[in-house]
Amino acid sequence: MLTTNQLHIDGRHHTLLPATTVKARRSEVLLIQADGQERRTALALALTGRMKPSAGTVSIGHDASLAGLRRRSAIIDAPEVNAPENHLTVKSLASEDLALVPFKFRDRTRPTAWLVKHGFRDILDQWIEALEPTRLLHLQLELALANRDVDVVVVDSPDRHTADTSAWLPLLEQLAAGTLGRGEEVNASTPLRPLVVVGVVGRIPDEWDGAVDVAGNALLTHADHSDPPPSSDPDGAGDVSDDGDEAGLGAQDDAIETSELPALDLEAQEHGTSAAGEAAEVDETISASGTEQAPSQQEEETR
Repeated sequence: MLTTNQLHIDGRHHTLLPATTVKARRSEVLLIQADGQERRTALALALTGRMKPSAGTVSIGHDASLAGLRRRSAIIDAPEVNAPENHLTVKSLASEDLALVPFKFRDRTRPTAWLVKHGFRDILDQWIEALEPTRLLHLQLELALANRDVDVVVVDSPDRHTADTSAWLPLLEQLAAGTLGRGEEVNASTPLRPLVVVGVVGRIPDEWDGAVDVAGNALLTHADHSDPPPSSDPDGAGDVSDDGDEAGLGAQDDAIETSELPALDLEAQEHGTSAAGEAAEVDETISASGTEQAPSQQEEETR
Protein backbone atom coordinates (compact mmCIF):
# COMPACT_ATOMS: atom_id res chain seq x y z
CA MET A 1 0.00 0.00 0.00
CA LEU A 2 1.14 3.51 -0.85
CA THR A 3 0.21 6.07 1.82
CA THR A 4 0.78 9.76 2.38
CA ASN A 5 0.19 11.70 5.57
CA GLN A 6 -0.20 15.49 5.43
CA LEU A 7 2.04 15.59 2.34
CA HIS A 8 2.85 19.23 1.62
CA ILE A 9 5.19 20.88 -0.90
CA ASP A 10 6.17 24.56 -0.90
CA GLY A 11 7.12 26.32 -4.13
CA ARG A 12 9.26 29.43 -4.54
CA HIS A 13 6.32 31.79 -4.74
CA HIS A 14 3.29 29.70 -3.76
CA THR A 15 2.23 26.33 -2.44
CA LEU A 16 2.73 23.58 -5.01
CA LEU A 17 0.79 20.97 -3.10
CA PRO A 18 -1.49 21.59 -0.11
CA ALA A 19 -1.54 19.00 2.66
CA THR A 20 -2.71 15.71 1.14
CA THR A 21 -3.42 12.37 2.77
CA VAL A 22 -4.20 9.35 0.54
CA LYS A 23 -4.09 5.57 0.52
CA ALA A 24 -3.55 3.57 -2.67
CA ARG A 25 -3.93 -0.21 -2.51
CA ARG A 26 -2.49 -2.95 -4.65
CA SER A 27 -4.69 -4.22 -7.49
CA GLU A 28 -6.77 -1.03 -7.64
CA VAL A 29 -6.57 2.28 -9.45
CA LEU A 30 -6.71 5.44 -7.38
CA LEU A 31 -7.57 8.63 -9.26
CA ILE A 32 -6.48 11.86 -7.54
CA GLN A 33 -7.92 15.12 -8.83
CA ALA A 34 -5.55 18.09 -8.73
CA ASP A 35 -5.92 21.56 -10.22
CA GLY A 36 -3.19 22.80 -12.55
CA GLN A 37 -0.36 20.95 -14.25
CA GLU A 38 2.23 22.17 -11.74
CA ARG A 39 0.30 20.66 -8.84
CA ARG A 40 -0.34 17.39 -10.65
CA THR A 41 3.33 16.95 -11.56
CA ALA A 42 4.49 17.90 -8.05
CA LEU A 43 2.15 15.30 -6.56
CA ALA A 44 3.29 12.63 -9.03
CA LEU A 45 6.95 13.36 -8.26
CA ALA A 46 6.34 13.26 -4.51
CA LEU A 47 4.40 9.98 -4.69
CA THR A 48 7.34 8.32 -6.44
CA GLY A 49 10.04 9.74 -4.16
CA ARG A 50 11.45 12.08 -6.79
CA MET A 51 10.58 15.30 -4.95
CA LYS A 52 11.26 15.82 -1.26
CA PRO A 53 8.17 17.08 0.55
CA SER A 54 8.31 20.22 2.68
CA ALA A 55 6.23 18.45 5.31
CA GLY A 56 4.46 15.15 5.78
CA THR A 57 5.43 11.66 4.73
CA VAL A 58 5.13 9.20 1.86
CA SER A 59 5.61 5.49 2.43
CA ILE A 60 5.22 2.22 0.60
CA GLY A 61 4.38 -0.48 3.07
CA HIS A 62 6.52 0.25 6.13
CA ASP A 63 9.30 1.91 4.12
CA ALA A 64 9.19 5.72 4.34
CA SER A 65 12.61 6.35 2.79
CA LEU A 66 12.77 8.32 -0.45
CA ALA A 67 15.43 5.97 -1.82
CA GLY A 68 13.23 2.93 -1.24
CA LEU A 69 10.25 4.68 -2.82
CA ARG A 70 12.26 5.67 -5.91
CA ARG A 71 13.52 2.13 -6.35
CA ARG A 72 10.05 0.59 -6.20
CA SER A 73 8.08 3.16 -8.20
CA ALA A 74 7.79 4.62 -11.68
CA ILE A 75 6.44 7.96 -12.86
CA ILE A 76 4.84 7.98 -16.29
CA ASP A 77 4.50 10.82 -18.81
CA ALA A 78 5.24 13.79 -16.54
CA PRO A 79 5.49 16.97 -18.66
CA GLU A 80 8.99 18.47 -18.74
CA VAL A 81 10.23 15.57 -16.61
CA ASN A 82 10.07 12.28 -18.51
CA ALA A 83 7.30 12.71 -21.09
CA PRO A 84 8.54 11.29 -24.43
CA GLU A 85 9.91 13.91 -26.79
CA ASN A 86 8.30 14.18 -30.19
CA HIS A 87 11.59 14.00 -32.11
CA LEU A 88 12.27 10.46 -30.89
CA THR A 89 11.31 7.27 -32.67
CA VAL A 90 9.68 4.41 -30.81
CA LYS A 91 12.89 2.40 -31.07
CA SER A 92 14.94 5.31 -29.63
CA LEU A 93 12.53 5.72 -26.70
CA ALA A 94 12.67 2.02 -25.91
CA SER A 95 16.47 2.03 -26.11
CA GLU A 96 16.73 4.93 -23.62
CA ASP A 97 14.22 3.54 -21.12
CA LEU A 98 15.57 -0.02 -21.16
CA ALA A 99 19.09 1.30 -20.56
CA LEU A 100 17.87 2.83 -17.27
CA VAL A 101 16.65 -0.49 -15.84
CA PRO A 102 18.96 -1.08 -12.83
CA PHE A 103 19.76 -4.71 -13.59
CA LYS A 104 20.71 -6.82 -16.58
CA PHE A 105 18.22 -8.89 -18.55
CA ARG A 106 18.19 -10.45 -21.99
CA ASP A 107 16.66 -7.64 -24.05
CA ARG A 108 18.13 -4.72 -22.13
CA THR A 109 20.40 -3.82 -25.04
CA ARG A 110 18.10 -5.13 -27.75
CA PRO A 111 15.19 -2.66 -27.99
CA THR A 112 13.94 -4.05 -31.29
CA ALA A 113 13.62 -7.56 -29.88
CA TRP A 114 11.91 -6.21 -26.78
CA LEU A 115 9.39 -4.19 -28.84
CA VAL A 116 8.55 -7.18 -31.03
CA LYS A 117 8.09 -9.42 -28.00
CA HIS A 118 5.69 -6.95 -26.38
CA GLY A 119 3.54 -6.37 -29.45
CA PHE A 120 4.92 -3.13 -30.87
CA ARG A 121 6.32 -4.47 -34.14
CA ASP A 122 3.96 -2.28 -36.18
CA ILE A 123 5.30 1.00 -34.73
CA LEU A 124 9.04 0.28 -34.51
CA ASP A 125 10.15 3.17 -36.70
CA GLN A 126 7.32 5.61 -36.09
CA TRP A 127 7.83 9.02 -34.51
CA ILE A 128 6.46 9.58 -31.04
CA GLU A 129 4.31 12.49 -32.20
CA ALA A 130 2.59 10.23 -34.72
CA LEU A 131 1.30 7.75 -32.10
CA GLU A 132 -2.24 7.69 -30.80
CA PRO A 133 -2.50 8.55 -27.06
CA THR A 134 -3.58 4.99 -26.19
CA ARG A 135 -0.67 3.42 -28.03
CA LEU A 136 1.88 5.80 -26.54
CA LEU A 137 0.66 5.28 -22.98
CA HIS A 138 0.63 1.52 -23.46
CA LEU A 139 4.25 1.67 -24.63
CA GLN A 140 5.34 3.73 -21.61
CA LEU A 141 3.60 1.42 -19.16
CA GLU A 142 5.20 -1.65 -20.71
CA LEU A 143 8.63 -0.02 -20.52
CA ALA A 144 8.08 0.79 -16.83
CA LEU A 145 7.27 -2.84 -16.16
CA ALA A 146 10.62 -3.91 -17.59
CA ASN A 147 11.94 -3.05 -14.12
CA ARG A 148 10.81 -5.98 -11.97
CA ASP A 149 11.30 -3.96 -8.75
CA VAL A 150 8.45 -1.59 -9.62
CA ASP A 151 5.42 -1.97 -7.35
CA VAL A 152 3.92 1.51 -7.74
CA VAL A 153 3.11 3.30 -11.00
CA VAL A 154 1.97 6.95 -11.01
CA VAL A 155 0.65 8.37 -14.28
CA ASP A 156 0.77 12.16 -14.59
CA SER A 157 -2.27 13.74 -16.28
CA PRO A 158 -3.30 10.95 -18.68
CA ASP A 159 -6.43 12.97 -19.45
CA ARG A 160 -4.46 15.88 -20.93
CA HIS A 161 -4.03 14.08 -24.27
CA THR A 162 -7.67 13.28 -24.93
CA ALA A 163 -11.11 13.69 -23.37
CA ASP A 164 -11.85 10.05 -24.21
CA THR A 165 -11.28 8.11 -20.98
CA SER A 166 -11.33 4.83 -22.87
CA ALA A 167 -7.92 5.83 -24.24
CA TRP A 168 -6.23 5.49 -20.84
CA LEU A 169 -8.49 4.26 -18.03
CA PRO A 170 -8.70 0.61 -19.18
CA LEU A 171 -4.89 0.50 -19.44
CA LEU A 172 -4.56 1.66 -15.82
CA GLU A 173 -7.06 -0.98 -14.70
CA GLN A 174 -5.17 -3.72 -16.56
CA LEU A 175 -1.92 -2.49 -15.02
CA ALA A 176 -3.36 -2.64 -11.50
CA ALA A 177 -4.81 -6.10 -12.10
CA GLY A 178 -1.44 -7.39 -13.31
CA THR A 179 -2.57 -8.38 -16.79
CA LEU A 180 -0.44 -5.81 -18.60
CA GLY A 181 3.20 -6.31 -19.55
CA ARG A 182 3.05 -10.09 -19.87
CA GLY A 183 4.16 -10.17 -23.50
CA GLU A 184 3.12 -12.49 -26.30
CA GLU A 185 5.24 -15.39 -25.08
CA VAL A 186 3.78 -15.51 -21.55
CA ASN A 187 1.57 -18.55 -20.89
CA ALA A 188 -1.43 -18.88 -18.62
CA SER A 189 0.61 -20.41 -15.81
CA THR A 190 2.70 -17.27 -15.35
CA PRO A 191 1.58 -15.54 -12.13
CA LEU A 192 -0.04 -12.12 -12.35
CA ARG A 193 1.79 -9.01 -11.21
CA PRO A 194 -0.76 -6.69 -9.53
CA LEU A 195 0.47 -3.18 -8.77
CA VAL A 196 -0.45 -0.01 -6.95
CA VAL A 197 -1.61 2.38 -9.68
CA VAL A 198 -2.31 6.10 -9.23
CA GLY A 199 -3.61 8.44 -11.91
CA VAL A 200 -3.26 12.15 -11.16
CA VAL A 201 -5.94 13.82 -13.25
CA GLY A 202 -7.49 17.21 -13.87
CA ARG A 203 -11.02 15.84 -13.57
CA ILE A 204 -12.52 12.62 -12.27
CA PRO A 205 -14.42 10.88 -15.11
CA ASP A 206 -18.18 10.78 -14.59
CA GLU A 207 -18.32 7.05 -15.28
CA TRP A 208 -15.56 6.17 -12.80
CA ASP A 209 -16.82 4.32 -9.71
CA GLY A 210 -13.45 3.31 -8.27
CA ALA A 211 -11.24 4.90 -5.61
CA VAL A 212 -10.94 8.69 -5.79
CA ASP A 213 -9.31 11.47 -3.80
CA VAL A 214 -8.39 15.12 -4.19
CA ALA A 215 -5.13 17.02 -3.71
CA GLY A 216 -5.33 19.17 -0.59
CA ASN A 217 -7.89 16.91 1.06
CA ALA A 218 -6.16 17.13 4.46
CA LEU A 219 -6.87 20.87 4.55
CA LEU A 220 -10.50 20.30 3.55
CA THR A 221 -10.92 17.66 6.26
CA HIS A 222 -9.39 19.96 8.86
CA ALA A 223 -11.71 22.78 7.83
CA ASP A 224 -14.72 20.48 8.13
CA HIS A 225 -13.71 19.40 11.64
CA SER A 226 -13.05 22.99 12.75
CA ASP A 227 -16.55 24.20 11.86
CA PRO A 228 -18.80 24.59 14.93
CA PRO A 229 -21.52 21.94 15.20
CA PRO A 230 -25.09 23.03 14.57
CA SER A 231 -26.95 24.16 17.68
CA SER A 232 -29.24 21.57 19.22
CA ASP A 233 -32.82 22.20 20.24
CA PRO A 234 -33.30 20.74 23.74
CA ASP A 235 -37.04 21.41 23.62
CA GLY A 236 -37.44 19.29 20.52
CA ALA A 237 -38.84 22.15 18.47
CA GLY A 238 -37.62 20.41 15.32
CA ASP A 239 -39.70 17.28 16.01
CA VAL A 240 -42.89 16.78 14.06
CA SER A 241 -45.71 16.01 16.52
CA ASP A 242 -49.20 17.02 17.49
CA ASP A 243 -47.84 18.89 20.49
CA GLY A 244 -45.59 20.85 18.19
CA ASP A 245 -48.57 21.75 16.02
CA GLU A 246 -50.50 22.95 19.08
CA ALA A 247 -47.50 24.97 20.18
CA GLY A 248 -47.31 26.47 16.72
CA LEU A 249 -50.99 27.39 16.79
CA GLY A 250 -50.54 28.95 20.23
CA ALA A 251 -47.65 31.00 18.91
CA GLN A 252 -49.80 32.14 16.01
CA ASP A 253 -52.56 33.21 18.44
CA ASP A 254 -49.97 35.12 20.45
CA ALA A 255 -48.80 36.80 17.29
CA ILE A 256 -52.36 37.73 16.37
CA GLU A 257 -53.02 39.15 19.83
CA THR A 258 -49.77 41.06 19.67
CA SER A 259 -50.69 42.46 16.27
CA GLU A 260 -53.89 43.84 17.77
CA LEU A 261 -52.05 45.87 20.42
CA PRO A 262 -51.58 49.02 18.31
CA ALA A 263 -55.33 49.12 17.59
CA LEU A 264 -56.08 48.81 21.28
CA ASP A 265 -53.65 51.61 22.06
CA LEU A 266 -55.31 53.78 19.47
CA GLU A 267 -58.70 53.12 21.03
CA ALA A 268 -57.31 53.91 24.47
CA GLN A 269 -55.82 57.12 23.17
CA GLU A 270 -59.12 58.11 21.58
CA HIS A 271 -60.94 57.20 24.78
CA GLY A 272 -58.45 59.24 26.81
CA THR A 273 -58.94 62.19 24.48
CA SER A 274 -62.70 61.92 24.83
CA ALA A 275 -62.46 61.77 28.60
CA ALA A 276 -60.14 64.75 28.63
CA GLY A 277 -62.58 66.64 26.42
CA GLU A 278 -65.46 65.86 28.70
CA ALA A 279 -63.46 66.95 31.76
CA ALA A 280 -62.60 70.21 30.04
CA GLU A 281 -66.27 70.86 29.28
CA VAL A 282 -67.17 70.22 32.94
CA ASP A 283 -64.47 72.68 34.08
CA GLU A 284 -65.74 75.29 31.66
CA THR A 285 -69.26 74.78 32.95
CA ILE A 286 -68.09 75.12 36.53
CA SER A 287 -66.12 78.24 35.68
CA ALA A 288 -69.05 79.74 33.86
CA SER A 289 -71.31 79.01 36.77
CA GLY A 290 -68.88 80.65 39.16
CA THR A 291 -68.71 83.72 36.97
CA GLU A 292 -72.43 84.00 36.75
CA GLN A 293 -72.79 83.67 40.54
CA ALA A 294 -70.36 86.48 41.36
CA PRO A 295 -72.64 89.45 40.38
CA SER A 296 -75.48 88.09 42.47
CA GLN A 297 -73.31 88.14 45.56
CA GLN A 298 -72.32 91.77 44.93
CA GLU A 299 -75.92 92.73 44.48
CA GLU A 300 -76.78 91.17 47.83
CA GLU A 301 -73.99 93.14 49.53
CA THR A 302 -75.22 96.41 47.97
CA ARG A 303 -78.64 95.71 49.19
